[in-house]
Amino acid sequence: MTTTKEKQNASLSNEVIKVKNLPTISPLAVFKNRKSILSNPLPFHRENFEKFGDIFRVKTGKGSPVVFTRDPKITRQVLQKQHKCYAKSPLQTVDLAKYIGQGILTANGEHWRTHRRMVQPAFHKKKLEGLINIMQTAIAKELDRIQANTTQNVFPLMGDLAFQVVATSLFSRSDIRKRMERLQQITEVNQQMLIKEMRQPYLKWWFHLSGEIKKHLKFSADGQAILNEIIEERIASGEEKDDLLDMLLAARYEDGTAMPRKQLLDEVLILFTAGHETTANALSFVLFLLAKHPEMQERVFEEAKTLPTTEKISLEHLGKLQFSKQCIEEAMRLYPPAYVIDRIALNDVETASYLFPKDTLVLMSVYELHRHQDFWSKPEAFNPERFNPENKKDNSDYYYPFGAGPRMCVGNNFAMYEMVLTITQILKKYKLSSALKEVEINPLISLKPKEVPLQFTLRE
Repeated sequence: MTTTKEKQNASLSNEVIKVKNLPTISPLAVFKNRKSILSNPLPFHRENFEKFGDIFRVKTGKGSPVVFTRDPKITRQVLQKQHKCYAKSPLQTVDLAKYIGQGILTANGEHWRTHRRMVQPAFHKKKLEGLINIMQTAIAKELDRIQANTTQNVFPLMGDLAFQVVATSLFSRSDIRKRMERLQQITEVNQQMLIKEMRQPYLKWWFHLSGEIKKHLKFSADGQAILNEIIEERIASGEEKDDLLDMLLAARYEDGTAMPRKQLLDEVLILFTAGHETTANALSFVLFLLAKHPEMQERVFEEAKTLPTTEKISLEHLGKLQFSKQCIEEAMRLYPPAYVIDRIALNDVETASYLFPKDTLVLMSVYELHRHQDFWSKPEAFNPERFNPENKKDNSDYYYPFGAGPRMCVGNNFAMYEMVLTITQILKKYKLSSALKEVEINPLISLKPKEVPLQFTLRE
């Protein structure tokens, strides 16, 4: 007997399949699984991908179609070849934006294009060269908090580290820790609230009525006030630091005017939120994976010994840490920070033999694509050799840790340099181990671990 999945996978490549003909999950099935979906939707995704194949529909009532996919052809076309036919969905442009503002992460159309052009030069490699040693100093200061020969949960440590790296790179200041800690608390509690709204849309009326949303919007205003105070202090000082804030303050529209303060605050808050969180998550996962693979850990250690100790570290130095980078790339395959990417069809559009009506919400599971057995050998295994330069080109159609196309993460190089610096500085000093067999994941806005207890043993 031919299954639905087999029929779907056997469809002729030139046959256009309509959304209404896709395998469908009913609203009742979603409601029955509401508690597990709220806690962790990934097993629900996996179950249905295994049952239906690489694409299925979720029926949510009378609203526009919702499609889940792990099809690499759809993902590539939506993000790259047909990117003008799709936009970020209201999940980001409305729900997320109300907490972190209308910046390059949450905006669409001309607003996004204009501000992307203004922000992007701050992340060019030549600019990042000047930030490497700011990063290094901030990382070293945070790593001093590690207690030798003890077991520590590395996730909050990496969260604080990544936050301080962004703070010092943006503001070139070390005297704003208390304000930054408050801002970090605000971003975390607001993220928890947003997840409730997204996964329990049937309770939105209660979130408004109870004052929960109003309370969290007040938190957002407090966060913006913190950033505004720091920006005012910079302007009043008259100092030029050549940091990210200076670059954003100097950015100009085509008519020569500067970015309005509200827009500047939105962009800075988004850099904090996205910049620290995804890096902290990825660092926690890669350190755990290295702790479980001592032979790979030693290869990173051998690379780390090549870094200079008496001179500034350059991009050229970091470029030689190839295996360290491969370990990070493989960790981000297994645990991609952006585990689902959302887009909405602007008009009726045919994509990879599927016809998506206008306003179809397309949810692309990067997590599932990165673990798809058709595209990866032993997909659940940690194997950094997948990203050896000789092998890497074979993975490009199935690997999206920073997204792809024009909306690819603007800070991807910043994040990679920070992560390479962090793992090499840790492994130069410590051997890592862990009694934990597997990390329990916590998919919120990004893919987080719950706890990552690691043993830090001083090297002799």
